[in-house]
Amino acid sequence: MSSMIFMMSFSMLLPELPEYITRLGGKDYIGYVVGLFTVSAGLSRFWSGRLADKIGRIKIILFGTFITAICGFLYIFTTSVTLFLALRLIHGLATGWRPVGATAMLTDITPPGRVGEAMGYLGVAGSTGMALGPAFGSLLKEEISYDAMFIASGLFGVIAILLSLRLKESHSSPQKLALSDLNILKGKVLDFSAKHAMWVTLFETFAFGVVITVSPLLVGGLGFKYKGLFNLTFVFASMAMRVFAGKASDKYGRKIMLTFGISTLIISLIVIGFSNSQPMVILGGILYGCSIGLNRPTTFAWTVDLARPGKLGLALATMLLALEIGIGAGAFISGSMYDGTRDSVHLAFFLAAGISVLALLYLLIFVRDERK
Repeated sequence: MSSMIFMMSFSMLLPELPEYITRLGGKDYIGYVVGLFTVSAGLSRFWSGRLADKIGRIKIILFGTFITAICGFLYIFTTSVTLFLALRLIHGLATGWRPVGATAMLTDITPPGRVGEAMGYLGVAGSTGMALGPAFGSLLKEEISYDAMFIASGLFGVIAILLSLRLKESHSSPQKLALSDLNILKGKVLDFSAKHAMWVTLFETFAFGVVITVSPLLVGGLGFKYKGLFNLTFVFASMAMRVFAGKASDKYGRKIMLTFGISTLIISLIVIGFSNSQPMVILGGILYGCSIGLNRPTTFAWTVDLARPGKLGLALATMLLALEIGIGAGAFISGSMYDGTRDSVHLAFFLAAGISVLALLYLLIFVRDERK
């Protein structure tokens, strides 16, 4: 529940922020809305993984959730492009902490052989938040105001904090925080034992940055009043797929599930890229959601499989850093490609399909034994 509410807190802003920064005079910075967010979220991985392994999971969860809640309220005061982009940096830095702590905690309490299933359930919670958040955010913005949407974002963050306080620490022997732990130049901040999951994630998540950045522009041009409804479509499809995808990856293996998932991803991006009507873009969104539902719990479970003992937080942080780099690259590049025409939006989706092909090729060529 806390993960679902947390995801609602920041995702409810996503469909409306491109228009918001345009109103502030920052049309040329649309790609930065998601790009800066993911860059700073990626930077947080240099601390969150090592600290989750040392001081425990709960502290990491609470820290990220608290700052995220504060950021929701602060958007009310972003009266310039500079302030807005600065806040996106801080907001991204905050949201990068919780997923590491939450995933590590869930892994700690999950029976052996059911990690994929557990990741699927956590993904359902996250997807529910990602589905309800954008739809609710668009509704508030259209019917009331941007400020109402920002206040709701902050309030959902507060609720997530209250729910998180009920969680129990799962780390067997957490230690106290030392100032030296904050020095990323001292000690390991990344772990590449799950390098295969990291590389597949890097190429596969480029598409997400594209979808989040330019899909509001595409669906707006196709006549959607509530742009968050497109997010609702692909996230609900993702939820439906996650219910069994994680368990299936436990049974049939990570590689075969990712092969199906990435292939579906490529097809979905091509469909969206050719979309010139609402039904067609919805079909592409459904396929895209199915690909997320297949890929995300499987890559998380694969990372857990490959992580060295005692280094789960670091391995997860490394994989999530690749995720943030992929999303950020997709956001920056698609945003810079946008020239005010629908053709430039379609081209961005075709580029995402091409990058996704690299993920499939890596999986098929370099991964022979998924346990190594």
